[in-house]
Formats: sequence, C-alpha cells, structure tokens
Amino acid sequence: MAASLVMPSPASSSSAAVSSSRSSLFARGHWNMLGGNEYGSRIYAPNCVKCELSEPINRNGKPIIPVVNERTLPKFLESARLAKSVNRNNAKIKLFSGTANPALSQEIAWYMGLELGKISIKRFADGEVYVQLGESVRGCDVFLLQPTCPPVNENLMELQIVIDACRRASARNVTAVIPYFGYARADRKTQGRESIAAKLVANLVTIAGADRVLACDIHSGQSIGYFDIPVDHVYCEHVILDYLASKAICSDDLVVVSPDVGGVARARAFAKKLSDAPLAIIDKRRHGHNIAEVMNLIGDVKGKVAVMVDDMIDTAGTISKGAALLHEEGAREVYACCTHAVFSPPAIERLSSGLFQEVIVTNTIPVAEKNYFPQLTILSVANLLGETIWRVHDDSSVSSIFQ
Repeated sequence: MAASLVMPSPASSSSAAVSSSRSSLFARGHWNMLGGNEYGSRIYAPNCVKCELSEPINRNGKPIIPVVNERTLPKFLESARLAKSVNRNNAKIKLFSGTANPALSQEIAWYMGLELGKISIKRFADGEVYVQLGESVRGCDVFLLQPTCPPVNENLMELQIVIDACRRASARNVTAVIPYFGYARADRKTQGRESIAAKLVANLVTIAGADRVLACDIHSGQSIGYFDIPVDHVYCEHVILDYLASKAICSDDLVVVSPDVGGVARARAFAKKLSDAPLAIIDKRRHGHNIAEVMNLIGDVKGKVAVMVDDMIDTAGTISKGAALLHEEGAREVYACCTHAVFSPPAIERLSSGLFQEVIVTNTIPVAEKNYFPQLTILSVANLLGETIWRVHDDSSVSSIFQ
C-alpha cells in the first residue's frame, strides 16, 4: 500500500524519482513507501493490485494511481480492516466532495474503492451557494471532503451548507473531513480586543450539523478543544517522513530546524523519528501579520543538511528568512517541509529564489500549476486520509496509525 504518492512540479526532474530502498535516516526502519516516476506518472510495483478505479486521475496529462502492495505494508497504515473482508459496495458509507479540492477527494475515493456521491453545488449571481444532494443519504455515514483553503470564506460557507443539506436529508452521521482547517492561527488573544476566530469557526461547523471533524495538522493542538464534537487529528508528517527516507542523507549530517519557538514540539517529534536527529531553533520576532524577522539561531547547523519543519507555508517570509540564516551559519543544504501549501504572494518568489534544495508539501491544499517551481515536490495524503475514514467508519482506532 502506498503511503504517499509523489507529485512533483513538471519543471523538476531531480525530485521526481523516489526509491523504495531504506535510507540511513530511519534507524528503526519504521516506514515503507512506494514511489512514483517523473511528473507523478503511473506507478507500477511487483505483486501489487491497483485500487478499483473507474478512470485514471490526470495531473498535467499524466495519470496518478494509488497502488496497494500487500507484502510491504507501511507500519503506520497497518489496519485491522485489511485483515478481514471489506464490503466495498457498502451503501451505508457515502463520500461527497466540495469544490475546494476535488482532485484529492477523487484520490481518497479511489483508495477506498468507492465512488464520490452525486452532488450539485452552484453559485447564484450574487455569490450565494446552492447545494443539492443527487442521491439518498438516509441512514448513511456521510463524509464531506472540503478544506477551507483560499478563498477561505467561500469554502467555509460551502462546507456548512453541504453539512446542512446532509443533515436535512436524514444522514445518520456527518463527518466533516477538513484537510486544511482555516482560521486555526487565530487560536488565542495576543492583544486586547482581538477575536478568537478558531473557536468561532469550530462553533459554526458544529452548529451546521457535523457530528465529527477529521482534520490534518491543525496549527495548534489547543484548537481541537474548541470543538464540542469529536475531532480526529491526522498527522501528515509520516507521509513526508516516508519521502525523506528515500533520500541518501546520512543521519549524522542531519539537523531538524524549527522556524520559530512555537513549532519546537512539532520539530522535536519530527526529529525523533529521523533517528533522533539534533534540533535547532530559529528565534524570530514578528512585527505584524505575515511579517517576520529572524533574530537568532539556537543550535549548530554548520556543515549539516537542515530540514525545516512547519505546519504551513503562507507568504514564506518566516521560512525563507530562516533558510537565509541557516546558510549564513554554514548549513550545507536546506529542505523545507510543511503540510499545508497556502502559498500567498510572494511565497513562490521566495521559495524559488535558490535558498532551498527542495520544498516538500502535501496536497491538502491544491497547488495551481502556475505556482509550480523546480524545487517543489507535492506528496499525496489521499491514502492516509482514506485509511482514517475507513477506521472512523469501522469504529477502529485512529491513533494507532501514528504509533
């Protein structure tokens, strides 16, 4: 079973090939992966079976197809579901996709061996959203796939209306699958008279009628507590770790870098899985929203391969200034790894300026083709999300995926 699919930019050939051989990065050999060839074209592997697909998905004219290899099953995707017969024609589970990231939704459906539900989403001339389900969901376990990525407010409102449509159609359970949870950064008051938008959005999703939320790498764990319904937090770092395991980087040359003090816990957990690599921290002081200034580096990066880890890249101000500092301090190469590629201007110019050996992101947010650049590598989280959805539906453990 492929833990992730590599979908690099068309301009990049160096970051497109992925080897399934183990690297010295993983001392305990916890992870296993099947890779893709250039431009994310069709993947083949011995002793594999493809998911039951009706048609291939295309990226830049090249199909991308998940594969299942039952002999080399990644440990973090081992599932009790695979040990028993699964009814892939189960009419009591339904997947519906919003308009924010239909490509990811289709990949998830194909991994699960299901078809996306029929749904009509339209916008009136004044911008209002109209939603109508094209099939019955009465008594069904419904999963709605919709990240709240840019345009954030439109996608968030669309998600709530789709939830409402499912609730009014007598769905048994409605789970909002939100690969990217917008407004998560507004999780506390740092100054007087500020709003806590993360709590407000959590209330909106709950009041709309969701019974459960499934989200990837929420900006801060405390935001989970803002929901009055169960939240399953999916950690996409394992997909990135799988990809890094294909790199011929000696563990002695590696250092994991947190771009700010707030991300130390995330970077420490990441470093522990990379053969307990050393940790460095960049001290930054922010003078305004989307404006960052690097002040100091805590740790040694001289002659090292630095892997910067964050949950998202927005304007890339923090991570690019951090990379410049790492080069000044003698880092040999700098890799940037994040889950959510928000890529607000001028992120592309900063990331493609030559500071980074590679920028590794996932497809929780769709990256427009115009934003591709040679150093960009996009990894698919479809299989991880699909497995999580199956476990939620089967009332199986989700946390055991990441242990």
